Amino acid sequence: MESLALSRPPPPRLPARGRLAPPAASFRLHHHYPGSHAGSRRGPLVAADALPSSSSAAHSFQPEAISLSRPLKSVSVDSLQYESGYLGGISEKTNLSLPPPGDVRQNGALNPMEYLTSILTSRVYDVAIESPLQLAPKLSARLGVDLWLKREDLQPVFSFKLRGAYNMMAKLPREQLDRGVICSSAGNHAQGVALAAQRLGCDAVIVMPVTTPEIKWRSVERLDATVVLKGDSYDEAQSHAKQRGEREGRTFIPPFDHHDVIAGQGTIGMEIIRQMSSPLHAIFVPVGGGGLIAGIAAYVKHVRPEVKIIGVEPSDANAMALSLYHGERIMLEQVGGFADGVAVKVVGEETFRLCRELVDGVVLVSRDAICASIKDMFEEKRSILEPAGALALAGAEAYCRYYGLKDENIVAITSGANMNFDRLRLVTELADVGRKREAVLATHLPEEQGSFKKFCKLVGPMNITEFKYRYDSRKEHALVLYSVGVHTDSELAAMVHRMEHAQLKTFNLTNDDLAKDHLRYFMGGRSNVQDELLCRFIFPERPGALMKFLDSFSPRWNISLFHYRAQGETGANVLVGIQVPKADMKEFKIGAQNLGYEFTYEMNNEAYRLLMQ
Repeated sequence: MESLALSRPPPPRLPARGRLAPPAASFRLHHHYPGSHAGSRRGPLVAADALPSSSSAAHSFQPEAISLSRPLKSVSVDSLQYESGYLGGISEKTNLSLPPPGDVRQNGALNPMEYLTSILTSRVYDVAIESPLQLAPKLSARLGVDLWLKREDLQPVFSFKLRGAYNMMAKLPREQLDRGVICSSAGNHAQGVALAAQRLGCDAVIVMPVTTPEIKWRSVERLDATVVLKGDSYDEAQSHAKQRGEREGRTFIPPFDHHDVIAGQGTIGMEIIRQMSSPLHAIFVPVGGGGLIAGIAAYVKHVRPEVKIIGVEPSDANAMALSLYHGERIMLEQVGGFADGVAVKVVGEETFRLCRELVDGVVLVSRDAICASIKDMFEEKRSILEPAGALALAGAEAYCRYYGLKDENIVAITSGANMNFDRLRLVTELADVGRKREAVLATHLPEEQGSFKKFCKLVGPMNITEFKYRYDSRKEHALVLYSVGVHTDSELAAMVHRMEHAQLKTFNLTNDDLAKDHLRYFMGGRSNVQDELLCRFIFPERPGALMKFLDSFSPRWNISLFHYRAQGETGANVLVGIQVPKADMKEFKIGAQNLGYEFTYEMNNEAYRLLMQ
C-alpha cells in the first residue's frame, strides 16, 4: 500500500475565488488525475489506491460510530498523508462520485434551499449563545493575516454540540419528547443532549462507556440526565443505547448524521457571515463525523460561495480526508485518540454527501501541532481548549505557513474546552515541539575525556532543555538523547551540520512519537533480549485493565519491557516488550486480538533500533 508522500513546494499564488490550484509538488505515486472539465474540483495529485490492509494491528477503538447499510472499505490512516498545512483530500474520484447537476436529493435528504431555511429558522438560541468572533492579535501578527476565533468554547456546555442536539429535539412532537430521549457519547454530545432535555422538560438517558472520566459523567448528571455506564467502548455503549431506546420507545439522538443536527450546527456559519462583513478567505472547521463542517458549508456556500470551507483532521484520524479521496465513505482500521472529540472511524452518510459537494479540502495536523495551538490559545485569550477544540486553529496556522498566506481574513472555530486536567502535562511537553521551538535529537559521542565539552561547544548558542546519558564501559561510543530550543529550521540544520562535520553522527527524532512518548525514558536501558516483540497497546483507563492484559500473556511469555503513558480519557499509551518465540507468534496474535485492546507492532521503528537495540 502506497502512502501520499509530499515534499514542500514553493508557496503557490492563491486564486481569489474557488478552490486552490494544486501545488507543483513531488510525489511517490502510480498515477495522477488533473481536473479536466469545466467546473470540476481541482485537487492535489493523488496516491495509488489505498487497498484494505490485512494487518492484525487494527482493533476496536471508541468512535462515534453509525449504523452501516453495507460493508465499507477498511483503510489505514497511513494510506493518505501529506505535509501539514497542505489542502488535500479531494481527488478525481471525488469528482466522479458527485451527483449530476440538479440532482440534489438523495435518499430523502434536504436540498440546499431546505438546509438554508432550516438553519435560518433554527431554535438553537433557546439554549445557545451567539458566540463572539474575536480577533487573535498575537497570532495575526505572527502569521501576517487577520486570524479570527469563533468562540464556541464559550457555550454553556463549553462546546458547539448543544446546537445540533437541541435543534433536533426541539422539532420532536410533544408526545415523542414525553417518551424520552437517549444517546450514547463519552463527551460533548452527551452534555448537549442533557442540557436540551432539561430545557425541553423531557427525560434523557445518556449511555457512556465505563472508561468515561468521572468529571464528564458527573457534568451530565448535574444536568438532570440519567447516566448509564455500559461497555468498554463507544460501540458497546451505542448498541446498548439503541436497544434500550427501542425497548422503552425513546428517540435516539445521533451525534452528527441527521439533517436537524447538521442544520443546528450550521447556525455557526450563519453567525460568522453576519459577524464578518469584510472579505473572508476561509473558515477552518474541526472534523470528526462531519456534522459541524457539513452544516457550516450548507449555509456559507449558498450565501458566500467564494469563501473556502476547509476541514481539519488529526493525521491519525483522517476519516473524512480518506472518504473524500476515495469518493465514498470508508472505515478507518485504527484511529488516534489524542483528539478524542474527533476520533471517528466512519463519517456520517449525509455529512459526507454534503462535504463531497461543498468542502474545499482537508488539512491534516499532528498531535504536536494541536498541543502548540492549545498553548497559543492560552497565551492569546487565557483559555484552555481541549485537543479537538484547538484542531481548527492548528489547521489554520499550518495552512497560512504552508501557502505563505498574507493580508487575508481567516476564521478558526474553537469548538470545545472540556479539557481533562491530567491531559495538560502531555500538552505542555509537546507544545514547543509543535511550535518547532524544541527539537529532540540523538548523537553518538565517543567515550573519552572531553567529549561532552566538545559536544556542548558544537551545540553553540542553542539552549539544551533536556539531556540524557549513561556511561557504558563495554562500548567505545555512547548515544545521548537531548532536546534543544530552536528558533528556525536553518538554525537546527546548522547545528546538525556542525555535529556531522565533527564526526558525531546525529539523528533528528522530533517527529517520532514512539521516541517522545516512551523511548526517551529508557536511555541506558539497552539490552539484547532474545525473541523480544515490541508493541504499543491502548489500555482503557479503568480498574482491572492491567490484570486483564497480564492474564492474557503472563506467565505464558515473559514481559521484558513496560512503560505506561497516560494520554487522556481515551486510554493509556503503553509500550510493552514481550519475549515471544517465532513458533508462538500465531498464538500470541490470537491472544492479542482476543484481548480487545488496540495495539501496534513497533519492532521496525527506527528510533527503537537506535535507542534500545
